[in-house]
Amino acid sequence: MSLTEIVALVIGVGIVAGLVWLYVSIYNRFMRLRNAATATLGQIRVALRKRLDLISSLAEAVGSYAEFEKDVLESVTRLRSTIASAPPEEVARAERETRSLLARLLAVVEQYPDLKTVEAVKKLMDASRDVEDEIARHRYTYNNIVQEYNTMIDTIPSRFIALINGFKKLPYLEVGGEEVEERPSLRFYGEER
Repeated sequence: MSLTEIVALVIGVGIVAGLVWLYVSIYNRFMRLRNAATATLGQIRVALRKRLDLISSLAEAVGSYAEFEKDVLESVTRLRSTIASAPPEEVARAERETRSLLARLLAVVEQYPDLKTVEAVKKLMDASRDVEDEIARHRYTYNNIVQEYNTMIDTIPSRFIALINGFKKLPYLEVGGEEVEERPSLRFYGEER
């Protein structure tokens, strides 16, 4: 074997090794992002369960003032069962429904000044603020991960690895709708925040 053939062989092996390394590194990045999205979606599910627990407790606390307690608790039970293994689109729908339930309960609290002074209701309102912040943080994190994953699918050279492996874009967790543009206000009238 001549020196030229040896150099050509080394260069060829180097190119193949470089392409394999590039493929493996891009593939691993896709897997890390997909796993991070799945884990973050799980954290959102946990936070939604916390919100449902708070809604149940708040519904019981204001139950003597309003007649919709049974309706709220039935909705909470139904939503709790769907959240466990729901895809992102269903998680977003459940988020909207739980937000609507919470808004209804807050409207009752606002209608009855006596409720505003009940210690249990105050504690539940404080806990609700924390859960709302947690859900917003996790949704933001999830959507950032999905954006990076989807951008990799759209850009070269990772687009080729996505095509070879059949990777599809992940859906964003969109809250959507005018009624949820802002998180529910968890403040009593006259209370400074």
